[in-house]
Amino acid sequence: MKFVVKQTACWTLTAVLALGLTGCGNSDSGAATADSSTVRISLMQVGDIPKTGNDVETGLEKHIGKDLDIQWIPSSAFNDKVNVMIASGNLPHIMRLNYIPTTVGAIRSDQFWEIGPYLKDYPNLAAQDPEYYSNITVDGKLYGVPNFRDIGRAAIVYRKDWFDTLKLGVPKSIDDWYNAAKAIATKDPDGNGKNDTYAFPLFKTYTEGSQAPLTRIAVSLGGVNRWGVDENGKFTPEFITPQYTEVLQMMHRLYAEKLINADFPSLDSTEADKMMASGRIGMKLNGVATNGKSTQQLLTAAVPDGVVDISPFVGPEGIRIAGEPGNFGFLAFPKATVQDEAQLKELLGTLDKLMDEPTSTLQLRGIEGKHYKKTADGKTEFIDFDGYQRDVKPYRDNLLNIEGYHVPELVDTELGTKGVKLSKDDRKYAISNPAYNLVSDIYTERGQELDQMISDAQTKYIMGELDDAGWQQAITSWRTAGGDQLIKEYEEAYAKLKQ
Repeated sequence: MKFVVKQTACWTLTAVLALGLTGCGNSDSGAATADSSTVRISLMQVGDIPKTGNDVETGLEKHIGKDLDIQWIPSSAFNDKVNVMIASGNLPHIMRLNYIPTTVGAIRSDQFWEIGPYLKDYPNLAAQDPEYYSNITVDGKLYGVPNFRDIGRAAIVYRKDWFDTLKLGVPKSIDDWYNAAKAIATKDPDGNGKNDTYAFPLFKTYTEGSQAPLTRIAVSLGGVNRWGVDENGKFTPEFITPQYTEVLQMMHRLYAEKLINADFPSLDSTEADKMMASGRIGMKLNGVATNGKSTQQLLTAAVPDGVVDISPFVGPEGIRIAGEPGNFGFLAFPKATVQDEAQLKELLGTLDKLMDEPTSTLQLRGIEGKHYKKTADGKTEFIDFDGYQRDVKPYRDNLLNIEGYHVPELVDTELGTKGVKLSKDDRKYAISNPAYNLVSDIYTERGQELDQMISDAQTKYIMGELDDAGWQQAITSWRTAGGDQLIKEYEEAYAKLKQ
């Protein structure tokens, strides 16, 4: 079967902007009026909660002309908390959402404003790549503004010093991947006389999200990004394609030969990251190109002579990247709180201002004289990157900004500059997931269950608890439990959007 993999959005910005508005806002006597000076917003907490009234938040408020009343929700409980908020109706003006079945269900039940028809009136928002928006549409309509992320940023973050010592190149074939894993695990690249290193770790969520390691390797070898769609609009899940099967079989072999960590079914991804920082692994497969600089800084603290580098995923056809959806969630407008079109437009204007030059610089560089300085040639240079990570990063990660858009160029380390360039350059090699913006009733209702069925089966196969016949039976069970219906609904939704 020949698959068609999207490398550009099938929608144009004009199409996104031309969408019609459905419904009017539900009035709420307790909601703020359109001319309120305070915007209540919920964001995801990763790391420490910024102190109220800090310089960064004050600077943002000054430019947008609004006070920000931010509710920080811990990342570990984020989706559950958002579900409770939606069910209770106790909502802010703007709330960060993840593109998951429960969110899609709430959108389809008319709980959030559609914003597609208004986007053209906001120059910063309208200037962005249309695929950022098309990847978060629901039934072809847009209900939020993405927390923008580069679509082609997937990269291997690796120990260049180990690769040089072992005379390894960046893997380009399934044999390369196996040989690199074996060499790093058995040939003592750190020189401590022990077999205590791995090429890469797996972790308990290794099948989830847009940075799943097995998906990234399979795509580099010519596979599909989660789903494949052929020229006739027929959909195929990645786990029955030959490239993914080959990667899964390799992982089974690595586990059997004790060449990957045996504790992966219970290992948290943050602990896997710490293995890289402490000098125990040779590659980080769930990272992004811009992780190289921070990984080098963390490694240097533990291994002063350790050298980190980054590379795109490469296969027989050259660079081939599993494209990401282009967002870290999105910002949406609840109808229970945003009373009318006038208030919606004002809030969209507020978000648009966050992408002006002063606020883009504040989010991406911090405060001049504290986190960065200007150079003689008009560029910027960090003077306290650790402080930036602590003080500014929570806003950068949750609000609206794009490196290279309305922000002065950064004078950075060689690795930092390389990471930013790779993230931009590899956009043209990004293979999209054609199901990113498709809605399926059965996935909304039972998606978590279906995903868990396949995830559990993969883990059992890697660990040798399922043989090839057992793996095939697991796929059959997935099909009869709703997988075939999911495929059918994706095909129907895809055909409808194509029309």
